[in-house]
Amino acid sequence: MRTLVAVSLTAVLLAGCATPSQRAPYDLLIRNAEVYDGSGGTPFKGEVAISGDRIAYVGPRAPGAGKAVIDARGKAVSPGFINMLSWATESLIADGRGLSDLRQGVTLEVMGEGTSMGPLSPEMKRLEIQRMGDIKYPIEWTTLDEYLTFLERRGISINVASFIGAATARQHVLGEGDVDPTPEQLLAMRKLVVEAMEDGALGVGSSLIYAPASYAETPELTALAAEAGRCGGIYISHMRSEADRLLEAIDELIEISRLSGAPAEIYHLKAAGRANWPKIEAAIARIEAARGKGQRITADMYTYTAGSTGLDAAMPPWVQAGGAEAWIGRMKDPATRAKVLAEIRQEKPAFENLYRHAGPEGTLLVGFKNPALKGLTGKTLAEVAKARGVSPEDAAIDLVIEDGSRVQVVYFLMSEENVKRQTALPWMSFGSDASAQAPEGVFMRSSTHPRAYGNFARLLGKYVREEKATTLPSAIHRLSDLPARNLGLKDRGLLKAGYFADLVVFDPGTVGDKGTYEAPKQFATGVSHVVVNGAVVLADGEPTGAKAGKVVRGRAWKGWSDGGCRPTAKDWSWAW
Repeated sequence: MRTLVAVSLTAVLLAGCATPSQRAPYDLLIRNAEVYDGSGGTPFKGEVAISGDRIAYVGPRAPGAGKAVIDARGKAVSPGFINMLSWATESLIADGRGLSDLRQGVTLEVMGEGTSMGPLSPEMKRLEIQRMGDIKYPIEWTTLDEYLTFLERRGISINVASFIGAATARQHVLGEGDVDPTPEQLLAMRKLVVEAMEDGALGVGSSLIYAPASYAETPELTALAAEAGRCGGIYISHMRSEADRLLEAIDELIEISRLSGAPAEIYHLKAAGRANWPKIEAAIARIEAARGKGQRITADMYTYTAGSTGLDAAMPPWVQAGGAEAWIGRMKDPATRAKVLAEIRQEKPAFENLYRHAGPEGTLLVGFKNPALKGLTGKTLAEVAKARGVSPEDAAIDLVIEDGSRVQVVYFLMSEENVKRQTALPWMSFGSDASAQAPEGVFMRSSTHPRAYGNFARLLGKYVREEKATTLPSAIHRLSDLPARNLGLKDRGLLKAGYFADLVVFDPGTVGDKGTYEAPKQFATGVSHVVVNGAVVLADGEPTGAKAGKVVRGRAWKGWSDGGCRPTAKDWSWAW
C-alpha cells in the first residue's frame, strides 16, 4: 500500500486503530464531495475511493473505509485537468513540482507545439545547449521517449506526454534553411514520425508562423500527419495565420486532416488583431461545417486576451532562414535591416506579423537572456523605443541582436467577447501555452504571462462562476475527458473505476486566477488537493513533495499489446 504524506490537515487516519479484520481496503477515500465525473453530466454527492494508482469506486458511498480520508465537504472532486499546450519542457527540469499548474489542478502536461525535445541530432543538441536561456541543463537524451523518461526518473509531480514536432523532424533532416525536402528526405522525416509514435508520441504538432516550420508546405505537413494518423495519433497545429489569413489557415488545417486521414486540432484558437475580431464566427462555422461532414476537428485555447511569443513573430521568415545566429547576422547588415524594417511596417505583410496588430504599446517585454537587458522586463516596446530615441521597429531589431534570442514578449491581440464566446464551444479544450513554474529560484530571472499561473482557474472562476459563459460540468468535461479522448489516452480523463487516479478537489466558490500582466507570478486559489496516479501531490493547497508523475504514451506505443503502426497505404512522393 502507498504511504501518503501530509494528505490533509483534516485527514482521518484509520489504519492505526483498525484490527486486522477491520483493515481498510482503500488507500485513499474522498468523502462528502460534489462529484463531477468528467462526462459533463449532472454532479452528485458522493465518494471516490482509490487503491494503488487506480480509482476503485465512484458513487454515493464506498463499501469500505480508507487508510486516509480527505473530507471534501463543500467542494467538488473531478478528474485532473489536461493542459493541452504546455511549455513545461524546461521548467520541469528545473523544478519537477510544476507548481503554477499543479495548484490549478493540472495532472497532465502535453508538450510539442511545433518543436519537441526529441528526436535530436548531434547538431541539434549543440544548438540547443548554445541557445539555452535562464534554465541550463545537460541533454542526456536523443529520442523523445528518452527525454520523457528522463523527466520521470528525475522526479515530477505531474504526468507528461508529447507530440513530435513537425519542425523537429524537419530540422533533423533538413536543418533550419528555407528548403523543400526531396522524396528521400521526406521519407526520412516520415520515419522519424513513426519512430516517435511507436515511442509513445500523441501525434504531430506544427507551429507554422515560426522559422523553420513556416517553410513547410501543405503536402509535407500532410505526409507527416498521415504517418501520425495511421499510428492512432492526431495532427495539431499553431496554424499559418491567426490574424489576416485566419480563415485560409483553417481551410489548410481541415484539408491536411482530410487528405491525411488524421484528426486535427487547432492550437490556441483566436482571431488576432482588432480588424480580425469579426472573423471568429466564420472561423467557428468552418470548423463546425467540417465536423458536420464527419471530420474530427477540435481546438484548444487559453483564457486571456493577450498572447505571448517572441519578436520573431514580428519579422519576415526569410530573414530567419538558417537559425537564430544567421538571422541576427543578417540584421547587422544595413541593407538587410532596411528591408526588414520596411516589411515590418507594411500594412498588409505577406507573413504573420503579430506586432502590427498589437502595436508598440501592446507589446510587453517579459523575457531576456542577456543580463544587461533584464532591467527592461515589464516595459513596453514603445517605452524602450522612446527611451532609446529610436523607432519601435528599430528597437525590436536592436533587442534581438543585443539579446542573441527572439526575446519573449506579450502581445495584446484578442477581444474579450471572443474569448468568452470560445469558452462555451463543445469541442474546445484548454492549454496554457506556458511553462509550469514557481515564483522562486531561476524563474525569478524573467517575467511571464499570467496564463502560466491562472489559465485553468480563470476558466472556472471568471467564465464559469462569474460570467456564466459555460457550466461547471461542461468546463470540467472539456478540461479532462474531451482532451483525453481526442488524444486517445487509455484509462484517463474520467472518474471511473479502473481509471488512473488523477483527480482534483477544489472549491467552485473560490477557485480563480490572481496573476496580472504587471504581476503575473501569483498562484491561483481554490484548489485544495491534487492526486496523481493515486498519490497526493497537493494537500491543503501545499505540495507534499510526492513525485508521482509518469510518462503518458499514445496508442502506438510499443509497450502496449496492440501497439505499433499499421503499414502505410499511401506514397506521398507525388507531392515533390
